[in-house]
This record gives sequence, structure tokens and C-alpha cells, in this order.
Amino acid sequence: MARPAPRVDYLAAFRCPLGGPAAGKPHVLCRGAELFVSTGRELVYVYDQEGRLLTAAYRLPGQVWHLELSRPRRTLYVLCARKGIYGLALGQASRSVSQGDGEDRDSEDSANGEPPCTVIPVDPEACILPNTTLCAFTVVDNMLVTLVQGPARWKVQLFECPRPGNDARPGGQVGEVELSTSSPLAGTLGEPAAPRSLPVLCCVSPPGSSALHGHVRGSGGFTLEQALFGLLFGVDASLLESPVIVCGLPDGQLCCVVLKTLVTSRLSPGDPKALVKILHHLEEPVVFIGALKTESSAEDTHPDCLVALGHHGRILAIRASWAEVGNLVPDLRECRLPGPVLCAACGAGGRVYYSTPSELCVVDLAAGGAPWRPEQPDGGPGGLPSPLCPTSLGICSVVTLSVLSEMPEGGARLLALSAGGRLMICSLALTSDAPCPGRATVANSGQKIKELLCDIGTVSERVSSLKKAVDQRNKTLTCLNEAMNVSCILLASREGPRPISCTTSTAWSRLQLRDVLTATLRLQNDSGFRLDRGWALCVQVLTSSQAPDPDVAGSATTYTIPVDQLGPGDRREVTLPLGPGEDGALDLPVTVSCALHYSLREVVGEALAPSESFKDSCLDEGPPAVLPEQDGICLPLSEHTVDLLQCLRFPGLAAPHTQAASLLGPACDPVDTFLGALLGPHGEPAEPASLWAKFLPPSVATIKVSAELLRAALGPSHSATSLCCATLQWLLAENTALEAVRTRPLSSIQGVAPDGTEVHLTIREVTVTQVCAAGPLQAVEIQVESSSLATLCKAHHAVIGRLQRMVVQQAAQSCSPPDIRVQYLRQIHANHEALLQEVQTLRDRLCTEDEASSCTTAEKLLQVYRQLRSPSLLLV
Repeated sequence: MARPAPRVDYLAAFRCPLGGPAAGKPHVLCRGAELFVSTGRELVYVYDQEGRLLTAAYRLPGQVWHLELSRPRRTLYVLCARKGIYGLALGQASRSVSQGDGEDRDSEDSANGEPPCTVIPVDPEACILPNTTLCAFTVVDNMLVTLVQGPARWKVQLFECPRPGNDARPGGQVGEVELSTSSPLAGTLGEPAAPRSLPVLCCVSPPGSSALHGHVRGSGGFTLEQALFGLLFGVDASLLESPVIVCGLPDGQLCCVVLKTLVTSRLSPGDPKALVKILHHLEEPVVFIGALKTESSAEDTHPDCLVALGHHGRILAIRASWAEVGNLVPDLRECRLPGPVLCAACGAGGRVYYSTPSELCVVDLAAGGAPWRPEQPDGGPGGLPSPLCPTSLGICSVVTLSVLSEMPEGGARLLALSAGGRLMICSLALTSDAPCPGRATVANSGQKIKELLCDIGTVSERVSSLKKAVDQRNKTLTCLNEAMNVSCILLASREGPRPISCTTSTAWSRLQLRDVLTATLRLQNDSGFRLDRGWALCVQVLTSSQAPDPDVAGSATTYTIPVDQLGPGDRREVTLPLGPGEDGALDLPVTVSCALHYSLREVVGEALAPSESFKDSCLDEGPPAVLPEQDGICLPLSEHTVDLLQCLRFPGLAAPHTQAASLLGPACDPVDTFLGALLGPHGEPAEPASLWAKFLPPSVATIKVSAELLRAALGPSHSATSLCCATLQWLLAENTALEAVRTRPLSSIQGVAPDGTEVHLTIREVTVTQVCAAGPLQAVEIQVESSSLATLCKAHHAVIGRLQRMVVQQAAQSCSPPDIRVQYLRQIHANHEALLQEVQTLRDRLCTEDEASSCTTAEKLLQVYRQLRSPSLLLV
């Protein structure tokens, strides 16, 4: 094929949305000297080619997805994303700028380099078909054919278009049929999510029937020769002389529906098996459906080849050919072109023009350019004949394309819109690869200089976009290298101090007239690396009522805090509420887990996707397939457990001058307040604590620890105080009241739990006999007392947790335990086994007894629970 020499004529520049226009959304339509341009924003511009200026702009209520002209009705139909179809009378667009009564000027566009123009706000009443799931449409005479996205299937619907001058809404639905899909559509039940690529819808007519009732169709269709039309769509479509709606779906299916059979489904829904025919499956989103003439014939001037292009470059061409037995059969040829394909258009001479992010190409499908018959050696069945080599036209980043007119000697004039928002006309004149020397004249020398300057501008725009893409990739590689270094140092320092650490401390705060327990997280970067874009601190809060069950999803509360610009030596503090909740309860213990998360999708996905100039948000299939399903790196930092000992408050320790400004005590139970007020006048104790003490004695739990073990664990730092005082300070080391406890030699303290109940901690030295064979053992007894059994259990659990960690640390230091009498331990174990068996028996009895008997059983069960704590735990 001769090499086309393009000449680019720039008409206007439009402001595009951030990231470039989305393929499938920009459109350029022509009606005589008027051009209708949509760049993917909410504006539709009207451009006058003769005057070379913008005459007006329609402002739609949403992003424009599709445009279509109905020339007989002089109406422009516009599809707005998630809104519906609007009908605009073309007479309004021809008004000049000075006739802008009640209209505003797009000053924002003027500030961005666009010439000022009249902006016509579109009235909501102009919406002729409101539908939030409508994705494509086409106009066939007085019929409006739409493609709607359902929860699991696509649906073709047929409506009557409104007559000019009548009500703006359609006359009613005429027919409907569902299309099968190979996979369910994404989205929630009731309203599916927006498709990643918009479907393609066009009308194909047989020769002699230009529309449904003998009128002219809209701008989205073409006519096929009779032989190919009958082979593709069947005898019914040929006999009825009915137009056919061809649908290209995002999953790659190419379906067709005979329009007159769809009209007959007015009284009953259409059967997909009878009304829908699947022509082919491209296995990638369909972006273009067209037709062209591949053989020069004076008998039939209609196109003889149906062409479909996929987003990744797969091209399908269908023609009618003679089989060996003398019958006409459809000949399907398929091959792969360099992609991804953004837009395409069919021209004369069997040429298909298509655009990729890097260049605009033309490929020749004419029978003279490449053989079609299977018997020819390079025309094997199943694929387009070889060679099928695209020719680059030296123009880049074209996002919408249409053929204006054909030029002599096989040239063409293309109307295009670039990713930068530049409207241009590309004149393609086919020239030989080796021009004859000596034929250049002064006249055509100036023309060649203009063409050379246009080529330089096109190449400069392409180089600029490629440089931006390279810079983005280099920046991404730098971020990945930094993330790799941070991951290595964190994984290598599992023991000892970590270069990046996160510590957690708790405190009570007064928020909105109530006390709230807050956790303060301090992220410290002591490494030599910087935490930049993509890093986030993930904090998971897991309460005791939310057991970590792998089958239960979302049992914990997770906070994600972006970490930006955290350099070496910097620190970031975050405060999160832990409770109590709306019900006033605080489930303890609470586990706070901290981790660093690095988002590969945020950093890498942007670099691997097309650059801004080539960005294709509608056909883009999300981040590339090289990214894993888990789109990030998670590096655990710390895990902190908040128990009851950290949440205790000690109103009696506050200084007199600070008590008024200190936190208010926890709110009293309304029932306790009522009982106290009710019993007060009759001489009974009015305080809730006295009522609990009168009717329910406090529960007590004790733990005995070897004094030698405690001294070894506390170390020399606590030698200045008594062992009991040092033990109490060690238990409350993570409480905010520790400083007040240290100022006084306390071995017993009374605090208030988050639910308002009192907890009494008593530490005293005791002598334990019958345990060691060598004689009595000096020990420290830790006693926990509370009127609430639930609070007692939480405090007991907190004390045991600290003692367990202490025993593990001392065991690692090879401390030899004393000689224990094994028979004594066996007796304690046997007593506990008997008590546990009695607990099980009483619990089973509670399930079968009546209300009167169950009270006695519950009292016995409570007594057994107290006996279980009587031979208290001993740690040596």
C-alpha cells in the first residue's frame, strides 16, 4: 500500500477532564459545516467549520457518554452517564454569541485556553428517557433503541421517539429482549456498577430499506450488501427487510437483534433464543463495529464486509464467499493488530483507520491489498490474510475518529480529537514511497514546509507525552526501591529495637460530656529511609467480644491513616477512641494491632497504566494483571493489649486543687441511683455501693507469687521500696496514675472500673507452708476484690497476664525453681477437678429446673465458683 502523507489542520482546542478524555465518551459528529464535539465532560460544543469558531455549548447535567444525530428530526440525542438520554433541537445551536439571552459564558474554559462561547444550560425537561443503567443507544427513524445494564444481563429495549412539538418523553416501550452474558455483571443487587468499557450499538440495514418504516435512520448505522446481510442475520431479516441492531458487549460478544421481530414483542417479552443471535466472540471488549467495501463492483456499491475491533487489537472481518459446492457462506477472518485500540473508522478502498495510545494507523482489507480466497497460500482459513501490516500515519493520541470525505487517488479527510483536547482535520494523500526528484516547485515547497511543521508539532506532542510517562515510571521505581529497603530492615530486626516502631498508650479523655478511653499511637521513624506516598498505618482494634474467628468477616474495627512525608527522625501521633460504645459498655481486654501497609495499586498501577495523554478510563480494565490480588505489602509493627488495670481510675489519688478539673467519674447506673434515692428516707443506705455490699458480698480472687521470683523480675530499680509497694507499681505500670502511686508507699489501692464498679487491689507478704520440702516459702499475695463478678474476672485476667509474661521471661534466664512437694500439687489438682465437675452438674441442672428451684441452684453455683478461687494460684 502506498504511504499516506498526512497534513494536519488544527481547528480548536478544548479543555479535557483531568487525566485526558475517556475513550468511548469523546465524540465528534458532523452536520454540514457544523461539528458537535464532546470531550468527555458535561459540555457538548458546536463548532462552525466555515467561520472556524465555537458558536455555542450545551451544558448537560452529567458526563456525556454518547452522541447521535437524527437529521430528519434535526435533533441531537445525548446520553449522560447515570442520567438518561436528552433530546436537543439543533436550531438552538446555530444562535450567535450575541444572542445569549439568559445564557452564561464558560469563563472557566476561557481561562484554560478555550475561546469564549455561548453556554446553553440543558433543561431537565429535555430528558426524553431517564434511566440510570442506560449505557448505549441508537436512533432508527422514529424508534429509540437502548442497551441497558441489568444485574446479570444486558437488555435491549425499543421506544418510540417523541414527535417534534409534542411531549418530550417517549411514547412508550415497544419491545424488549435480554442478551446472554458469559459472566455476571459487577455491582450490587438492584443497581449494577458502571461497566469498565461501554458497549457498542449500531444499526445495520439491508439494501432498499433505509429504516423501520421507510424513513431515514440516525447517524449510528450503515447498509450491507444483500448477500452478506442474509448470511449474517437470517432469512427473516431479509424477507422483512428489517434493520438489525448489532451489539458489541464488554465481554467480547457480538450479538444481533432483528428490529421488526422486536417490535412484535409489544405484548410479551422477547425470547432470547428466538430473537437474539450471537455472531462471534472476540474475547475482549468490543470498541468498534463498521462496514467497508473490499471489492470494486459497479453492480453493488454497498459495503460487503462487516468489521469489528476489540480493545486489545483483535480485528474480525466477515464477508460472503463462495464455497466449493457453489453456495454462499460467511467467511470469518480474524487476526491481531498492535493495541490497545482507542477508536476506529472505516474508509473507502477497504481501509480501516484505528488509533492506539502511540499512533494513528491505517490497515488495508481490500481484496486487491490482500487475498481472501482460502485456496491462496497466504489466505489460510481462520485469520485475515497475510500480510496485514498497519501503516503509521505519524499522528498520536487520537481518542475519537470519523471520516469526513474521500479524496482523489485514494486519500481521505479524517476528523479527529486528540487526548489533549485538540480538534483537527487530517488530510491523507496517498503518495509513493520514493518521490521523483526535480518535480518540486516553489508552490508545493511552501506546502511541504507547512506539512513538515505540522509533523514537527505532532512529534513534539508525542515526545512530551512519552517523556511524562517515562518520568512517572522512574518516580515509581524510586518509590519501590525505597519501599523494598524499608521492608528489608523491618523484617531483619524482629528481635531488639526496631528502626520503625509504633508504641501505644491509653488515657481517659472528656469528649462530648462523657468519658472516653483513647489510645495514642506514636509512629517513630528511626531509620535512614523516608516513608512517602503509598504508605499507610493500619490499626486494628479487636475487643474481647469479637473473637478472632476466621469464618466471621469484619469482626474487628480497622483504621487506615495515610503516612506521607515521614522522614528520618520524624514522629507521627494518632489518637483513636476505644470506647465505651453507644451502649456505654467497654469490652475488655482490647487488642490494638499496628502495621505498615504499602499500596502497590496506588503507586505501581498508575505507572503501568497509560499515561495522562493516553488515559482511557472507560476501556481501561483497571490496574494491570501483573499486580497480585493482595495489592499491597503489610509489615507488622506492634501489638498492644489494653486490659482493666490500664483503665482503672483512682479519684482518691488526685490532689485537692485538681479534683475539680479532673475527669468526672463514670456515670452511675440509673437503677442504682433510683434504688439509692428510694431507700434513703427510710434509713437504709442510699449509696449503690452500700446496696451491693448489703445484698451481694464482694467477690475475691487471690494469687500467690514467690517473693524470690518477684525480686528477680523487678530488679534493683525497686529496691528502695518494699516488695508490696514495688509489686503494686509494677501492676499499674501502664496506667496514667502511675506517678501518683509512686509518690506514696501504697500496698493497697481502690480504683473505679470503666463501668463504675469499684476494684480493690491489696498486696501483702505471706508465708506458704506444705509446698516446699525445704520448709515454708515466702510469697506475695495479690488480692483482687470487687462487687461485680464481671469486673473481678477482667481484673483477675489482667493480673494473670502480667504474671505469665514475667514467668516466661524468668524461665528464659534459667532460674532454677525450688523443690516442690508433688503430692501437695496433685491434691490441689484433684480438688479443682471435683469442683469443676460440680460446676458442670449445676449448669446442666439450671437448664431443666423451674424458676423457683433455679435460684437455689444459682446460689450453689456461685459458692462453687468462689471455692475454685480459694486454694489460690501459686507461682514459684
